[in-house]
Amino acid sequence: LCTFPMKLWLLVNSPGVRSVRWDASGEALFIDQGLFERELLGVGPSAAGEEELFKTKKFGSIVRQLNLYGFHKVTVDPGSCGVGSSPRPSTARGDSSYADGPLHRFWNPHFRYDRPDLLLKIRRLTKANKEKLDAGLEVTSRLADDLQH
Repeated sequence: LCTFPMKLWLLVNSPGVRSVRWDASGEALFIDQGLFERELLGVGPSAAGEEELFKTKKFGSIVRQLNLYGFHKVTVDPGSCGVGSSPRPSTARGDSSYADGPLHRFWNPHFRYDRPDLLLKIRRLTKANKEKLDAGLEVTSRLADDLQH
C-alpha cells in the first residue's frame, strides 16, 4: 500500500516527472497545475495511457489530499522561487521553466529532499487525529500499526 505522501515523494524524485519539483531549498514542492493534469491525472490531449496514479482527474482533489496530509500552500514569489534548481537536477533539456501554470508551492515540515525518513511522520488529518493533536497527544500511523501485527 503506497500512501499519498510516498507517491508524492516518488514523483518529485523521478527524473521522468516534470510537473512536480523541489524548490531550491529542498523543503517545498512546486506543482505546475496544467502539466500535472496532463502528465499525472490523464487530462488533455497529451495524457499518457499509463496506469492511474491517483483515483481522480481533478487537481482540486489533489490539493485536498495535500491539505489532509498537512501540506500548506505557500505564496510563490516569481522573483525568488528557484524553480528547477538544486537540489533537484534539471531535466535533460535543461528545462527549468513552467509554461503551463498556474504554479503552486506546498510545504510540509516532514517532507524534505534530504530526509525520506520523515515521511513516516506525515499523518492524514482525520477528525479523530485532529482532536488528538489538539489535545497534545501523538497521532500514530496506520502503516506503523499494520507493520506491528
